[in-house]
Amino acid sequence: MTAADTHRAILAVWRVEQPRLITSLARMLRDVTLAEDMTQEALVAALENWPRTGVPERPGAWLMATAKRRALDHLRHLAVRDRRHGMIAREIEEEQMIMPDHDAALDDDIGDEMLRLIFTACHPTISRESRVALTLKMICGLTTEEIARAFLLPEATVAQRILRAKRSLSESGLAYETPRGEELSQRLASVLEVVYLIFNEGYTAARGECLLRPQLCHEALRLGRLLTAVAPAEPEAHGLLALMELNASRAAARTDATGEPVPLLDQNRTLWDQFRIRRGLQALKRARELGGEDGVFTLQAAIISCHARAVRAEETDWHHIAALYGRLAAIQPSPVVTLNQAVAVGMAEGPAAGLAIIDVLLGERQLQSYHLLQAVRGDLLFKLARYGEATEAFETAAEMTGNGAERALLTRRAAEAAAAARQEGGD
Repeated sequence: MTAADTHRAILAVWRVEQPRLITSLARMLRDVTLAEDMTQEALVAALENWPRTGVPERPGAWLMATAKRRALDHLRHLAVRDRRHGMIAREIEEEQMIMPDHDAALDDDIGDEMLRLIFTACHPTISRESRVALTLKMICGLTTEEIARAFLLPEATVAQRILRAKRSLSESGLAYETPRGEELSQRLASVLEVVYLIFNEGYTAARGECLLRPQLCHEALRLGRLLTAVAPAEPEAHGLLALMELNASRAAARTDATGEPVPLLDQNRTLWDQFRIRRGLQALKRARELGGEDGVFTLQAAIISCHARAVRAEETDWHHIAALYGRLAAIQPSPVVTLNQAVAVGMAEGPAAGLAIIDVLLGERQLQSYHLLQAVRGDLLFKLARYGEATEAFETAAEMTGNGAERALLTRRAAEAAAAARQEGGD
């Protein structure tokens, strides 16, 4: 195995294991920031050792054992001046004596430990933006650049938010817990947002060559189901679960045999998971029964339900979808929501109507580096037979995306538009 192959293997293992490492260490250390630091040190150790010694047979266990050793060494150093850290260090030592099999520890069902970690990071003393950025970094393993792209913000802004969140967690001595009552309500909106962003990263990965990161989708769905149990009367918890279930129902149809994305209207709907669709529609019904008709997640779930109910693509009620996006934009104004509305308007009223909305969005500073704006624009231009402009839009979108599978699709669309332009010129 070459050094480059080893490096790719390390990063692949890291993407899978990082959330479990942080969760386990946070439980032991009672310190989320320290847990994240120790997992980063374990990654550095892997990058230093594995190219020389080879990838271990059980890489996750190796990372866990290394992170625990680093944490224990750190706590022993602090124990000299801090009795609390000494007690935690002794507990870790005793745990290692009782249960030395780190593989077994790693494979244990983590129960709701991940949820505790998210609730801890979403403490109200930390700003909403900082909570979300920190949790995405810890749970999804996203880089600061990728988080900045997701929020359409400068990288330096996101870096400062993560730094402030870490400092707040370190200095406040916040309890590592799942809160109850009023305290839970104060954090719930941020927790729901984080869980959905975890799902989104799994549904369309920000980087890499694969469109999907199924493990993150499954984890977000598990957390979503837990949240409906933790907060059964919260309509948006059910709305979020509905949204994730309905989106996840299309997973098998979203890529072809080569891994290239298949657009929604071209998907084989017989591959859609009907069991997930039924669960999603049931959760949507519950959210509405609880009075959450106009909740942000519930409205998005209602939009996706229009697709789920359409047996064939041509049966999709695009007028209703456009109206739902209008309601969503009124509640949560966002250029991304308006972009999605433009897609629906383009389907309901024709590509020229959709392009009129897109042309206004071209002036939005937040969307200047957002590849989907150019991708949608390219699609509408292609439908209007403006093939030269469509080619340029698809090429720009392909340059902007960090996902290899999306880049391949956009490059192919650019080639199709260029071929159509040549044919039109030849005629």
